[in-house]
Amino acid sequence: MILAAGLGTRLRPLTEEISKPMVPIVNRPVMEHIVELLARHGFKQLYVNLHYHPDVITAHFGDGSRWGLSITYSFEEELLGTAGGVKKLERELGGERFLVISGDALTDLDLTSLMAFHAGHGALATIVVTPVSDPSKYGVVILDDHSRIIAFQEKPSREEARSHLANSGIYVFEPEVLEMIPTGFYDFGSQLFPRFLEEGISFNGYRHNDYWNDVGSLEEYKTGNFDALTGKVRVSIPGVRIGDDVWIGDETVIEEDVVMVGPICIGAGCLVKKGAKLFGPLVVGDRTVIDEGAVLYRGIKWGDGYIGKDAHLMDSIVGWEAEIGNGASLLRDSVVGHRAVIGEGSIIHPSVSIMPGSVIEKNLHYKG
Repeated sequence: MILAAGLGTRLRPLTEEISKPMVPIVNRPVMEHIVELLARHGFKQLYVNLHYHPDVITAHFGDGSRWGLSITYSFEEELLGTAGGVKKLERELGGERFLVISGDALTDLDLTSLMAFHAGHGALATIVVTPVSDPSKYGVVILDDHSRIIAFQEKPSREEARSHLANSGIYVFEPEVLEMIPTGFYDFGSQLFPRFLEEGISFNGYRHNDYWNDVGSLEEYKTGNFDALTGKVRVSIPGVRIGDDVWIGDETVIEEDVVMVGPICIGAGCLVKKGAKLFGPLVVGDRTVIDEGAVLYRGIKWGDGYIGKDAHLMDSIVGWEAEIGNGASLLRDSVVGHRAVIGEGSIIHPSVSIMPGSVIEKNLHYKG
């Protein structure tokens, strides 16, 4: 089961009009990378819970046949929590061992090894745990010497942390666990797993050294894209690979005297005009026009829209159909929402977010 009902509030303004699983990593929805991972490891039947902008997900993934598997959707009128959403599908899931995985995280986890670990330990449940440098951002899992889970900490300070292993939101369950989940809203992390500890139910933590990123913030979202470009996470990057680190999509035109220093992924149907300078890590979405002399240094530009002549984008994120005027500048960590218009010569200052559809007048220093 793929959990895909969340709101993605920490990625706003990018998630004002789509759910977090549809946020693109190297021009493909993050959930598509999860679906491909599941298909590679032999999963054939997927269930997906939906709530926020569900039609965007169903329109993209359909019945799953494009990936050689079957997808069944479960719409939640009101959010049911991670465990409650699974309980709703008890009849479909209840006959055999099943995997639960977040549709809005980026990972290349070896699911085959995970399933073998779970089967070999004979417990009711297994939680995937990931070593992290800063435990204060995560729910932390404490294991004994036999990989059994003995305690949890919720976002402890570095000084108080008893572990640096984060709950990755990926679980394997025996079907009997469904009997322990009540109907309605219920959560794995805050309700079911503490109950396991209280009742002395044995369950395990699977520690791994693969890639995992919860894409939980705008900074982590950028990191996920850049890690995909540099091969830190094993995902499929669309386009034709040129050299070691540049990917160009179908029907994209690169004019003369364009400078490209990878890693860079440029989508399909784009036009990069003469004299533009592109410095990676950089992702440019489908059907984007980059005008003469524009400079893009690091960052992410979603599909459609326009980057004006001599415009400068510096370590920023730009949404769908946004227009950046001639000579405009987006400074470090700025975020421009979908269909926003940044006027000619304007400067968007560091860490400023522009809401979707906004219009910033020309020659304006915008500080939020």
